[in-house]
Amino acid sequence: MSTSDYRPVCEAPSAVIVASANQEFRKRILRRLGTRSWTVEEALGGAEALSLVEDGAFKTLLLDRWLPDLDVQELVEIIKTRHPHVQVLVLGSEVEERCLLERLSPRQGRPLDFPHAQGSMECGVEAEGLEEHPAGAAGIVSEVKGEEPLPGMMGSSGAMQRAYHLARLVIPRDTTVLIMGETGTGKELMARAIHNLGPRARQPFVIVNCAAIPEALLESELFGYSRGAFTGAFQSRLGRIHSAHGGTLFLDEVGGLPLGMQGKLLRFLQEGEVQRLGSPDVFRVDVRVIAATNVDLARGMNEGRFNDALYYRLCVFPIELAPLRDRREDILPLAIHFLDSFCREAAVPCKSIAFEVAGTLEAHSWPGNVRELEHVMERAFILSENGSVLRSEHLSLPI
Repeated sequence: MSTSDYRPVCEAPSAVIVASANQEFRKRILRRLGTRSWTVEEALGGAEALSLVEDGAFKTLLLDRWLPDLDVQELVEIIKTRHPHVQVLVLGSEVEERCLLERLSPRQGRPLDFPHAQGSMECGVEAEGLEEHPAGAAGIVSEVKGEEPLPGMMGSSGAMQRAYHLARLVIPRDTTVLIMGETGTGKELMARAIHNLGPRARQPFVIVNCAAIPEALLESELFGYSRGAFTGAFQSRLGRIHSAHGGTLFLDEVGGLPLGMQGKLLRFLQEGEVQRLGSPDVFRVDVRVIAATNVDLARGMNEGRFNDALYYRLCVFPIELAPLRDRREDILPLAIHFLDSFCREAAVPCKSIAFEVAGTLEAHSWPGNVRELEHVMERAFILSENGSVLRSEHLSLPI
């Protein structure tokens, strides 16, 4: 080869497309990737992103999970087929991209070093520099084929995906639902989501905490009473079942119902009728029933503590919410969500989470589940005062 044929070989800068209709989403990513080692293009939707991919030598495509014009899954499949060399990362605009680009970026301030492996990625990213971090990558990048979280809920783990899927199947129906899970897993949030997304959304959502109401008052609370039914009943009152007419009755901690009350609730579920204390009148009530429990009702039934007929009436469509310790990939995104919420409420700049804190959060067993995590993050936020980073000394976790 002659000297005139020799040309120095220089690696071209990494070319990235950021596609989102959310301007703030694009700005945050551009601030992180806008260095001399990156060439970044913006796209307002999926069609524009696809056009850029086909027109240029781009190596990486960062997609907002919610695009205004194209289905994300279809777009990923198109790019995978036509441009297998392009790497595709799908990020949620509120949680995952912050976690990926801000909290878990490689050390020493370097920009993210995406691997240049063949093929696109939908989930389970094994990017260089990411696998060493406590959170891993599985909980950061969204699974395109998964279910969207229900309103008010978070989590992209397999257990939560199954729960979202089951909930969406039963939402349009009047089927009785039994939500099972430990305290703090979000049973009431799921019940509200089923109600709010269903045909009864404009009607009442009435909550009865079966374990919190004294047994002597429970019957009158549920079924109501007429004037003079007992001492102190100076006027008639509708019960909570009647108040839920047309809407949803949420029986929280239904495992705490006394046995005698279980039989009366069973009769209502069978007949759809209520009779107020001290009154001969019977009212027909149209309600959808969603029950929740943090105890094993089947075991209670076998031990004689729970009415077997009532169990089968309630457990028509069971949905189980896994404890947080069984879906550790959800811990860090949830922690960041709570931290960002506290920052917004206090009108202070967003704080980040130190690497050692991320590891501690993921290693904790979380007996109080999501509710415990929220309280831990609130305390850590307060203890961090004006600092921009949450560190180990700000955490208060039992050993």
